[in-house]
Amino acid sequence: MKADFDHIANEYDTDFTFTEIGKRQRNLVRYFLEKLPNNLNVLELNCGTGEDAIWFAKKGNNVLATDISKKMLAVAQQKSKGITNLKFQQLDINNIECITNQENLSDNPQKFDLIFSNFGGLNCLSKSQLKLYFDIATKLLNKDGRIICVFMPKNCLWENKYLFLTGKWKLLFRRNTKKSVDVQITNSIVKTWYYNPNEILELTKNKFKLEHQNPIGFFIPPSYLEPFFKNKIWMLNCLNWMEKKVNQLSFLSKYSDHYIIRLQLK
Repeated sequence: MKADFDHIANEYDTDFTFTEIGKRQRNLVRYFLEKLPNNLNVLELNCGTGEDAIWFAKKGNNVLATDISKKMLAVAQQKSKGITNLKFQQLDINNIECITNQENLSDNPQKFDLIFSNFGGLNCLSKSQLKLYFDIATKLLNKDGRIICVFMPKNCLWENKYLFLTGKWKLLFRRNTKKSVDVQITNSIVKTWYYNPNEILELTKNKFKLEHQNPIGFFIPPSYLEPFFKNKIWMLNCLNWMEKKVNQLSFLSKYSDHYIIRLQLK
């Protein structure tokens, strides 16, 4: 996997993290993260500009945050100056075996209580790579350790409605495939695989138990609709209120833009 996000590192926070949709989606994720105990050893994969890593560190956790993009990490390091319980490491998630290479984790070789990846960070893995990731994760976690991931599912109702109404009918249901989908990120193409919760549970059933899964973005729209919604805050606030009313309905996970899944080591 190339460092596909290097070229958007300086604009990523402006174009996603701090957008009206981006802030609301992240707050939905943090609602569930708030339930975790503090003082954890946390490994974050595909940390981007470090927004979640900083949040975890400020909660009193020891955090090792990783990403393939040097430029993303540079932004993250600039944002996190003075935070001593947060370290960054360049790591290609597709070379999943590198996670167990102590040279890569030389600054923080201990095991972890939590492995976290937000907003589709693991959707860049094929099914075989994802299975390998879960297998390796069992060796990286402490007893009763957890994995929390935010995946993009196959049946996003928002996306299908948008594609239908804009006449992009050839792209309808594009997520609903076992093959990779070429997703354009500005000037780059990123191969992306979509996974419904039942597929993740099938991959992890022997070594992990499900604690919960919840929709993220059933009513809150995908981030690419920010241009339409940024001047309609009242509408987003209504959608956000509706989202909070249904965020415990796990069956909505596969119909949302994302979903959060929390797994504990058996």
